[in-house]
Amino acid sequence: MCGITGYIGKNKKAIDVVINGLESLEYRGYDSAGIAYVLDNKVNIVKEQGKIINLKSKLDFSIQSNLAIGHTRWATHGEPNQINSHPHSQGKFTIVHNGIIENYLELKQELLENGYKFKSSTDTEVACAYMDFLYNKNKNILLTLNEVSKIFRGSYAFGIICSDDLNNLYALRKTSPLIIANGNGENYIASDVPAILRYTNKYMLLDDMEIAKISNDKVEVYNKDLKVIKKDILEFEGSFESSMKGGYEHFMLKEIHEEPTVFKNTINAYFDGDFKNIPDLSKYNNIHIVACGSAYHTGLIGKYLIEKYANIPVYVEVASEYRYKHNFYDKNTLVILVSQSGETADTLASLRMVKEEGIDTLSIVNVVGSSIARESKYVIYTKAGCEIAVATTKAYLAQITIFALLTMYLTNNKSEEILNEINNIPSILEENVNIDYNYIANEIYQNQNIFFIGRGIDYAICMEGSLKLKEISYINSVAYQAGELKHGTISLIEKNTPVIAICTDESLLEKTISNIKEVKARGAKVIFITTSDIVGDFYDFKISVSKVNELLQPITTIVPLQLIAYNVAKLNGCDIDKPRNLAKSVTVE
Repeated sequence: MCGITGYIGKNKKAIDVVINGLESLEYRGYDSAGIAYVLDNKVNIVKEQGKIINLKSKLDFSIQSNLAIGHTRWATHGEPNQINSHPHSQGKFTIVHNGIIENYLELKQELLENGYKFKSSTDTEVACAYMDFLYNKNKNILLTLNEVSKIFRGSYAFGIICSDDLNNLYALRKTSPLIIANGNGENYIASDVPAILRYTNKYMLLDDMEIAKISNDKVEVYNKDLKVIKKDILEFEGSFESSMKGGYEHFMLKEIHEEPTVFKNTINAYFDGDFKNIPDLSKYNNIHIVACGSAYHTGLIGKYLIEKYANIPVYVEVASEYRYKHNFYDKNTLVILVSQSGETADTLASLRMVKEEGIDTLSIVNVVGSSIARESKYVIYTKAGCEIAVATTKAYLAQITIFALLTMYLTNNKSEEILNEINNIPSILEENVNIDYNYIANEIYQNQNIFFIGRGIDYAICMEGSLKLKEISYINSVAYQAGELKHGTISLIEKNTPVIAICTDESLLEKTISNIKEVKARGAKVIFITTSDIVGDFYDFKISVSKVNELLQPITTIVPLQLIAYNVAKLNGCDIDKPRNLAKSVTVE
């Protein structure tokens, strides 16, 4: 959720590098920012509440420092303010931290009894003090970090400076993501790849409980037994330029316009008239799909398609609930984990729980080498590229593309008809992303409540459309099964209440229209999204979407909903790419 960057090297100004990295991670969501840099063998800390621009105004960018760590904080412990901002310092240690130390109160009490005092309300300052506490006993940084990795409960990614060793930058992680990027005469740490793409595309991944000791020209990684281990050097497929706005007003709009390419790249990776790079799933007669947020909504689409066409029962669960309930599976059950980042905390915890039961897992993720990808038996990568906007669009589309592909694979559907449809989708998407839906946004942006209704697979699309609208425009929007209106929800409909009704399934058209007429009779303002050419007086606005094969229909239907949400948020003056209180990657439970 928060952002971490760090630099040690002889070629660049550390403050410049760290601030540039933090700005590249702004999409993750934050409420304060800070930096610690070394100058004249002293660690200096500057931090400010609010945006990075506030921090930059306090910094002297002419300073020649070769070591620095920085952080953008998304508040968990303690309110957003300067005191609670990172970095934190206690004794000889200065750290930045992503994650949550669950036993921090217990540790804090021990430290208080040993004379430590605290300025902030954070678990991070406690973690910093505990490192100093242990180090004062053993005088060994590696041993200290190894010990705290066994004592701290919860999740963490640490960037660490010890004033007794200013020739090295240290890092330690468990569950929260952290990478080490490799340059020439310099090295970096970061919580996500965009932070380092300006300088290098080469990086290595830290696994749980591993410690990194990093100098200008050397990286040593130690396992939990403090043995030096070899790490693979990975190369990021994208570029720094691909993570920039490219002339678009917002990243979200840019990423919607990238959807034709994303669809094409994702399809081409796994289907070229025949299936490729897809694991053998023939033994599984029971499927669980586990995910959070928008990824959960793609699972609902996957359920509908797989059950209808492959005749395999599919259960879709929210990850934060799945891990705490009694689940029914056997050796023929496949658990599919869906996550853009591959680091989603509850989804990762569910994966580990399932593995302990001996159940096979398949991950659908966007980030190569992420924790969920590495720990799954099988992995299918979406080809969405770097997604910056907090509200997912192109990654969501890539995930539903994968579920369409899996359904095709499970039914061995590689007919000429489906191949022709697939070839046509990019041009249909290209046309759709260029349609101006501002006229719809103008009709609804001042409303406090908006409803989405649909049946079958359209209800799953309604859920995503509703989430997209509420997360970036802050309007209360709710999705309901159209047939449930009479069971209570219709009492909320009054004159000019916007109702966005979706129907792409011809077999459900008459039933859905009956539900639409019920809300229209009570004064609703209806936006009807459909593949049908039907006309009538039961809607105020009609959006026609191209009719394609049912396996692919959600891919084209979602675009108007994404663009309507974008335009509504823009009219309301919202921070579209970085909605309040939200973060791109939810790495804490």
